[in-house]
Amino acid sequence: LNGHAVPSCLSLTFMFLLHILDMCMSESHHAECPESCFCSESVDGGLMVRCRDMNLIAVPRGLPNNTRHLYLDNNLLFTIPSDSFIGLPLLFKLDLSHNRLVHLEPGAFRDQADSLSSLDLSFNLLETLDPEAFGDLRAQTNLSHNPWLCDCRLQLAMPQLLLDPSSLAEVVCNTSEPEELGAHGMPFILVATDLDFCAALRRTTDFAMLVTMFGWFTMVISYLVYYVRHNQEDAIRHLEYLKSLPNRQGRSGESLTRSTWL
Repeated sequence: LNGHAVPSCLSLTFMFLLHILDMCMSESHHAECPESCFCSESVDGGLMVRCRDMNLIAVPRGLPNNTRHLYLDNNLLFTIPSDSFIGLPLLFKLDLSHNRLVHLEPGAFRDQADSLSSLDLSFNLLETLDPEAFGDLRAQTNLSHNPWLCDCRLQLAMPQLLLDPSSLAEVVCNTSEPEELGAHGMPFILVATDLDFCAALRRTTDFAMLVTMFGWFTMVISYLVYYVRHNQEDAIRHLEYLKSLPNRQGRSGESLTRSTWL
């Protein structure tokens, strides 16, 4: 019996030590958790970090690099700087809904192109999409309930986005420019196939170029007229001077002849 008891005790001791080690590792993960967040183990590995309803005005610093799910919804975020999620290569799901986002800086999700699968930007104050902010991101993105401005800028940006195509169907026009296109309340990908939001801008640009060219043309003509008039006066003075030269030579010859006879 004693012979069997020793291995059993060793086995129990080994299991107990593994449990203690696991608890220590778990506590070390929680120690890395920002003050305004709550961290727990994710079922698919890594950490689940919840920072919702904390009145945050900026993305917390020092997020664990093994963060898998990050919830920043229901805060007061105004913008997402380009370095907000650097060092989070495992980030799979990111919830930024119900904030006050009006701007996403270029490169905001640069480190998440290969890992991020779900991005929630719904219920914010976004008016346009900047391709440089999303980069090579192909995530399924919730873009609903934003005051989208359907204009030439958005029409040029759409083809450059690599997001899941179904994401773009949630971009519904809140306003349009020009307003007479009547895109209010319509999904942008539907109206953009029939309407040219850049036509008015091109007309404005063409008119501006025409005015500029006319201004330069007027300046050139004015300069030529001034140049001709100025040089014409000089030419007349030179011509009068040349006309006077033979008379002076004639008088000089006549005086010389008289002197000879005398």
